[in-house]
Amino acid sequence: MTVLAAVAVGLAVWLLVPAPVVVAVAHGARGGSRVLPLVAVLAVMLLVVPPGWLAPVLILASAGGAGTLLWRRRTAARAAERNALLMAEVCDLLAAELSAGRPTETALDEAADAWAEIRPVAEVCRLGGDVPAAFREVSRVPGAGGLRLLAAAWTVSHRTGGGLGPATRRVAEAVRREQSTRRVVTGELASARATARLVAGLPVLALLMGSGAGADPWSVLFRTPLGLACLAAGLAIGFVGLWWIELIAREVDR
Repeated sequence: MTVLAAVAVGLAVWLLVPAPVVVAVAHGARGGSRVLPLVAVLAVMLLVVPPGWLAPVLILASAGGAGTLLWRRRTAARAAERNALLMAEVCDLLAAELSAGRPTETALDEAADAWAEIRPVAEVCRLGGDVPAAFREVSRVPGAGGLRLLAAAWTVSHRTGGGLGPATRRVAEAVRREQSTRRVVTGELASARATARLVAGLPVLALLMGSGAGADPWSVLFRTPLGLACLAAGLAIGFVGLWWIELIAREVDR
């Protein structure tokens, strides 16, 4: 029975947490796409999980879903950090190439080789299209917001006839300053995130210590109404705390 309960937990987590969506869809379609998996999860639990394990499985499945959402948020944040570093390198590369008198098409091709997200901009430039608009489009990529400055510098340079190399150099310097500030902020937030993860893991350590001392905290936690209530409340408070820390970090990063 325990194996069946574990299988149900895994299935519940897999169905409850949707896969990443590449193409944006309407809110109603996304909401409707989650109804069927939720119904399937509940049906599987009712049919497979023993009645005595239904409440623990529901609690653990919800905790697994919340943990997966937190993990995906952190993964997205790390991806944005990598994009920000690559964007800064591309700005430096463009500034160096353009200041050296290289053609814009060649400079953008070099930048696209360093960071594939710039490839559409290089294609637009080769076709004689609106390069600033292409930069603004790429700036929507998480972590690439600094490209809006590059788009503005590109527009001003073409309208005024000023040198594109010096303007790009100033943008690169501004992006580097922003990156330096972001690194300081990330370092300041690292201790708060580490403390939150440590506090979230302490209850598990306490349960293991209780088991090693000869007690049976797991039976109380999973087989009694009071224990289930404490389990649900503890998991909820822990995930709310972790989520709150992530929200604070996200606002600071902005």
